[in-house]
Amino acid sequence: MTQIHCAWAPAGDDVYRKYHNEEWGVPERDDRALFEKLTLDGFQAGLSWRTILYKRDNFRKAFDGFDPEKIARYSPKKIDKLMGNAGIIRSKTKIDATIGNAKAYLDVMAARDDGFSGLLWDFVDGSPIVNHWKNYRDAPTQSAQSEALSKELKHLGFKFCGPVIVYAFMQAVGMVNDHEVNCPRHREVQKL
Repeated sequence: MTQIHCAWAPAGDDVYRKYHNEEWGVPERDDRALFEKLTLDGFQAGLSWRTILYKRDNFRKAFDGFDPEKIARYSPKKIDKLMGNAGIIRSKTKIDATIGNAKAYLDVMAARDDGFSGLLWDFVDGSPIVNHWKNYRDAPTQSAQSEALSKELKHLGFKFCGPVIVYAFMQAVGMVNDHEVNCPRHREVQKL
């Protein structure tokens, strides 16, 4: 019998399906990895996730492995280099936001013993919210938790973190399990 996966991850797209099968919805608690995923979700604003996913390795290289300490010190020369990099999304607004977000991230890390991860996971009481959607289109685009987290991130100085972006981020990092109930990953990520 053929396994049914979430319809948004087409079987004919190996990169997208691998992302669905190995990453999306897996609870992530590593501070730097969470910063990377929030940054990429910010770059997605107005675009498809597929576009970002196919450029992710380019982003990692261009943004020094998403090392917030390095990003926070980017010079105008580095910004110009990024603006000339066809392998990423060349948006000055999003690049500037990434630099500001790196500074805000470092402030959070200095202020909290539980780091960036602790801040984020507090908004779901430390455990993933498990939804039971039959079709991914039934999932909301935002929630009370994503609205509250977005508000807090903005208060802390983060940009490109509206409630819709934050909800997509929460899905990606396993704060919310929105795999379709018929998808084998729904049960698998619950066990993680």
